Amino acid sequence: MTRPLAGLLVIAIEQAVAAPMCTARLADAGARVIKIERGEGDTARHYDAIVHGTSAYFAWLNRGKESLVLDLKSADDRRLVENMLAKADIFVQNLVPGAAKRLGLGAKDLALRFPRLVAIDIVGYGQDTDYAGMRAYDMLVQAESGLCAVTGSPESPAKVGVSAADICTGMNAHAAIMEALFERERAGRGAALEIAMFDGLADWMNVPLLHHDYGARVTPRVGLSHAVIYPYRAFACRDGEVVIVAQNAGEWSQLCSAVLGRPELATDIRFRDNPSRLINRDALDREIAPFFAKLTVAQATKTLESVQLAWGRVSTVADLSAHPALRRATCKVPGGSFQLAAPPLHPDLASASVPALGEHSALIRREFSAMGA
Repeated sequence: MTRPLAGLLVIAIEQAVAAPMCTARLADAGARVIKIERGEGDTARHYDAIVHGTSAYFAWLNRGKESLVLDLKSADDRRLVENMLAKADIFVQNLVPGAAKRLGLGAKDLALRFPRLVAIDIVGYGQDTDYAGMRAYDMLVQAESGLCAVTGSPESPAKVGVSAADICTGMNAHAAIMEALFERERAGRGAALEIAMFDGLADWMNVPLLHHDYGARVTPRVGLSHAVIYPYRAFACRDGEVVIVAQNAGEWSQLCSAVLGRPELATDIRFRDNPSRLINRDALDREIAPFFAKLTVAQATKTLESVQLAWGRVSTVADLSAHPALRRATCKVPGGSFQLAAPPLHPDLASASVPALGEHSALIRREFSAMGA
């Protein structure tokens, strides 16, 4: 089956996670993605060598791409880039602040020179803000956005354990490109786009922000628990933990009567509605925790499932690796093949390969140098 973006050409000057996440989605959908790298390669190539000599980050986000090594300060290589952009549909870059503009490769400049090109600058902070020149790495943006302030335990803030700012940004960039391509079909013109990492996480932080701005409420750090819905947390069983949730009055009543065998708790003045349960969460924990402490995880989940209440095990990464819902895809790296969690939009990636550094340089140079001859 022909993939939806087959025939589109993407040029990417990218590194690390945010931009490669975006272009990986484009490659999965059938676009031809040419990844321009420096002589030493994408930074992410060197994080580790865990997947047959390739780093885990690079193996994850660079399947199905072509690798071209260029020196963007070389006049000949710059002409090659110009030839490529004249044929391209999409350009993605996430260089350090100001670098693309100095090279004449900023989205606004390119949109003027190549009217059908969808060009996107991935930046740390909006370029119309006082933070425009700030370098932005994932944990720095998690910290600046306030995400760490609502993550972790009461004693200590924490970052999210994966690259949340980068992943969020890559997904936003992908969505923005899809919208711009749709608009190009209607209007015949491309677009100059900017996607900021901080904007993405600030959007994710809207619930704590609204609580602060309109309720003068500080969202607490509550570990493996929900800050505004209760009970919605992990409880210890004899051999692990299970997360339970009662999001509405019906679920709360069902939990009390059909699971705990304590129907009186549903109408207890301390617990009768969600705001009351939040205020009295410690007292409620003392009522619920002993029940689950007597059960195994299997017994607890069977009980919850029997009355159609939602639950989730607190899985380890080893549990994820063997999870019955995990879909896997097989890809290739220069040292062999590997399996990864399949991307949700295009899980069938059996033929996708992760390129060696500069693997396609000679072919791409011949193809696009001929255009300028």
